[in-house]
Amino acid sequence: MTSPQSDPAPQPPQGPSHGHTHAHSHGPAAPVSRHLRKVIAAVLIPFATAVVVGLIAFWPGGAPDHERTGVGFDRQTQDGRVVKVVKVDCADVNAAQVPPTGDTSTPSGREAVNEQEGECAKATVEVTSGDDKGRRFVEVVQPDAPRQLKEGQGVVVAYAPDAPRDLQYSVTDVNRKVPMALLAGIFALAVVLVGRMRGVMALVALAVSFAVLTLFILPAILQGSNPLVVAVIGASAIMLAALYLCHGVTARTSVAVVGTLISLLLIGLLGSLFIGWASLSGNTDDNTGLIHGLYPDIDMSGLLLAGVIIGSLGVLDDVTVTQTSAVWELHQADPRMGWKGLYRAGIRIGRDHIASVVNTLVLAYAGAALPLLLLFSIAQSSVGTVANSELVAEEIVRTLVGSIGLVASVPVTTVLAALVVSADRPGSGSAQAATAAPARTGRGRRRRK
Repeated sequence: MTSPQSDPAPQPPQGPSHGHTHAHSHGPAAPVSRHLRKVIAAVLIPFATAVVVGLIAFWPGGAPDHERTGVGFDRQTQDGRVVKVVKVDCADVNAAQVPPTGDTSTPSGREAVNEQEGECAKATVEVTSGDDKGRRFVEVVQPDAPRQLKEGQGVVVAYAPDAPRDLQYSVTDVNRKVPMALLAGIFALAVVLVGRMRGVMALVALAVSFAVLTLFILPAILQGSNPLVVAVIGASAIMLAALYLCHGVTARTSVAVVGTLISLLLIGLLGSLFIGWASLSGNTDDNTGLIHGLYPDIDMSGLLLAGVIIGSLGVLDDVTVTQTSAVWELHQADPRMGWKGLYRAGIRIGRDHIASVVNTLVLAYAGAALPLLLLFSIAQSSVGTVANSELVAEEIVRTLVGSIGLVASVPVTTVLAALVVSADRPGSGSAQAATAAPARTGRGRRRRK
């Protein structure tokens, strides 16, 4: 009984050393067995093939042409620059206006008084692009206008070819290209400096996402394709490109892809059900009204559902990747843990993630709809009245359907990752050696003492 214990005594420093190296040297990207890779490929290859076929079948080949209406965004625009601004008496430039009554108790009354008694700005604007480059026109800015012009400022000018020559051009917005481009450059630099190669791949994935959105999803919807089908195909293409570019072609990423896909299908089903049940038309403001007027064949409620799916995709990617990584790390820390233990530990992490992500999503939608909520607050409408209006009901359905999909993605992705990583047996002998190494190390230390 004593000889078996004394024979291996000189070897403990070597044995534990090898066992420890095997248990921790692979890191997060530990490979999975060939059998498991085949199973994952059997699921994802048909899905990726279907996405490619869908892209080809529904590829629009560009947005359809239409006769410009000159309304809202549907106007011809050029760049311009304010070359001179002079202050003038509003009565001199607003001679055609109806004389004010002097009643300043209403917004329209105060505006009429300002247009006659205030000091206006008379701006000379030069067109700096297009066929009429160098042409100048005068823009009168009222004293209570939200946007005041200043000399040297870049502006966007609208062109109305059918109007009289003196009225063909007008200032429609401020040119913000320089600050926006600078901000985008700072963002890209920060991502690359902190994320390094992962940051570069994230920017590439972002470019792919915008390409799919602008070259496929939007033109295909304008061509009359079903917005829901187009959104599902486009979102799937974005998901595959973004996840595999950022996180590599691994089993871990593949599990995140499957979890994201299941959650997107749930969001699509719930969104379709409740958008129809709540009779949401998707035509609620000037922009959607203009779209419907230009392209009456577009299914506006389907467009709303497509927006719900695409809007939820970005947050879903974050949740599924995080949950998958958490389960993989738990398995690396304790390879003996079964799938039930991995699921219980992973879901505890997921609960914290759910709380923060749902709150983020709700606040994001509330922030986007803040001016609308302010109008309801000014009108002193009840909560029920506000929630029942179609404008707010759309945001509520969008938020709640997206949040349900996010919440569901946590247990779905966690159980998938736990089943996959616990079913992986790339080398049973090595795994057993790694599991037994801590025990041998402890016995060796006790003998040395």
